[in-house]
Amino acid sequence: MSHSISRRAALMAGAALPLAASAGLPGTAIAQTAPSGDAVELPTHRAFTLGDVKVTTLLAGSRVVPEPHSIFGLNVDDETFAQVSEENFIPSDEARFFFNPVLVEAGENVILVDTGLDAAGITAALEAAGRSPGDVTHVVLTHMHGDHIGGLMTEAGEKTFANASHHAGRVEFDHWAGQNNEGFEAKVRPLEGELQFIEDGDQVGPLTAMAAFGHTPGHLVFTVAGSEGELLLMADTANHYVWSVGEPDWHVSFDSDKEMAVETRRRVLSMAAERKMPVIGYHMPFPGAGYVMAVDDGFAWVPHSYQLTL
Repeated sequence: MSHSISRRAALMAGAALPLAASAGLPGTAIAQTAPSGDAVELPTHRAFTLGDVKVTTLLAGSRVVPEPHSIFGLNVDDETFAQVSEENFIPSDEARFFFNPVLVEAGENVILVDTGLDAAGITAALEAAGRSPGDVTHVVLTHMHGDHIGGLMTEAGEKTFANASHHAGRVEFDHWAGQNNEGFEAKVRPLEGELQFIEDGDQVGPLTAMAAFGHTPGHLVFTVAGSEGELLLMADTANHYVWSVGEPDWHVSFDSDKEMAVETRRRVLSMAAERKMPVIGYHMPFPGAGYVMAVDDGFAWVPHSYQLTL
């Protein structure tokens, strides 16, 4: 495909703007430290509404990562990766990662989707948003990579969300249960006896699960239904607004089945574009919310501005 400057590149280039615009919100700043030692302040949470359902993205962590081409675009050469990056006004030698669990509040349900890197990070983000771990009624996992399960247990080995039921995909659990994975054994295995397993089409409050395998063997995404519309929690279907949403065929090192992940990415992003539904991505630039537009032979990430605040 041609990578001359296109409408898609221009659209994606604006995706970082909400981060800059929201960084000055009062009472929401946390310090994150880049490898250089320079501290930057980022917001901790952002709330949206779907009528009777409140959806809050929580920044449980952020870091700068070097050599992103070792992660994204494994099936394209350095020149192509650099050109696409330059067209979208981002460097090709480093990237900022975001980790965005989501809190969904509907009636008496206080549902946390994914738990971040550790208990301290998710607890701090929840408290900044006016909630505590004890308020959470349900914990729902999209998959079991370490940055999604890290907050399930405290450093002392106790449940972080003591009052919550815990929900996860059976396919995902069965896969990791046979891998002798340190993170799984420390964070998920202690919950095995109480996990409530979900699969494609199952509901937890206003959330409906959808199979989106490829990133991991049992990766799930969720639609959230409110009285005034629906929203998609796409989890790790696409992990970067340029190098995944904008280039859905690019292979990602984190995807366990790369061809399946490409197929799933195109299917899920096409659905979001066709239904014009707002999307929250676990690794999208905070606050992680936007829309997907079909452009050329791929997609463009259109960042949320004010649509869900009206």
